[in-house]
Amino acid sequence: MSVSNLTDIELFQALQSGDLSALGVVYDRYGEAVYRLALRILGDGTEAEDLTQEIFLAFWRDSKYDPHRGSMIVFLLTMTRSRAINRLRQKRSQQQLLQRCQRSMPTDADNSPMNNVSVQEISHIVGEALQELPENQRQVLKMAYYQGLSQSEITHELNIPLGTVKTRTRQGLLKLRKLLKDLVD
Repeated sequence: MSVSNLTDIELFQALQSGDLSALGVVYDRYGEAVYRLALRILGDGTEAEDLTQEIFLAFWRDSKYDPHRGSMIVFLLTMTRSRAINRLRQKRSQQQLLQRCQRSMPTDADNSPMNNVSVQEISHIVGEALQELPENQRQVLKMAYYQGLSQSEITHELNIPLGTVKTRTRQGLLKLRKLLKDLVD
């Protein structure tokens, strides 16, 4: 029997046993639906293509799909919706951070060598303060603020519960605030 004639459950089992042709069949069946949903949410064709690829790679590598709980298409579309919303939130968060930085940056008239030194000093002070945090808090903060990952992406990357990521982030930020009290006030 050809792989393309298999049911979704049989395809999933073939995929789990290492048959990559099953992934191609899953993509052929559901790739367009995943792409269209991603495009509708994100509003950008390139972003939708990237997300579609990400969805199928995640489905292949570490799928949490349980055929007994629902259909494959519903699982893929739910995953697409969730990740698309996370991307929008991440983009919005990055834009807000950029806007805050732009508002707090000195004007071009203040772009003197002394001001550049001050920015470098502040960056150095923040880097030293980060080093004083426990490793688990430092790791979560760097992933969030330097790599721009959302809390759910950090959860996925570190394979820890979302509540743990939130707790580590909050505790790390509170400790940083104490360490950088002179800069914050």
